[in-house]
Amino acid sequence: MKILTLSALLCAMITLTGAAALPDSEPGTEETIVALPDTKDENWTDSFIPAGETDDVQRARSCPSGWTAFNSRCFLYVPRVLNWAQAERNCQSMGGNLASVHSFQEYHEIQRMIVRVSHYSNPAWIGGSDAQQERHWLWSDGTRFSYSHWCHGEPNNFFGQHCTQINYKDQKCWDDLWCDRSLPSVCARRY
Repeated sequence: MKILTLSALLCAMITLTGAAALPDSEPGTEETIVALPDTKDENWTDSFIPAGETDDVQRARSCPSGWTAFNSRCFLYVPRVLNWAQAERNCQSMGGNLASVHSFQEYHEIQRMIVRVSHYSNPAWIGGSDAQQERHWLWSDGTRFSYSHWCHGEPNNFFGQHCTQINYKDQKCWDDLWCDRSLPSVCARRY
């Protein structure tokens, strides 16, 4: 009986000590314990995720190393200069496409990622092209082309420009460019 009482007291002490070690939470930021499925791996541990954790933090866990999470997608700046078709094939080899852009916020996040990686606001390929039909812009990932940030007077199709570069000139807007030019690129993929 003494062993049972001692065991109960020891369990209570461990529980209270563990609770005291948890950080105090502010009202409205309750914490949730997320249990992982049963496994036979002896290295398995429970995962502790605060309930108020932002979507960006949760998404970051779903992107490969080096990729940036935003709006249910992962983005990667590729500094190696390639022509548009080579850049698209490179993105496909990593499970994505050249990035499609669907809002100003998404474009701004891509620009911040480029500066964070390259320390400069480099021009780069994204997945827009009208090579299939003049002035009918499509994204290489097949999504709807409903947002754009063209520079004034662009796209102008100057002598057959059919591919989209971003961070053009001082305005950091979009420009159509010859697809055989070499630029860094931005890839995107769903997670």
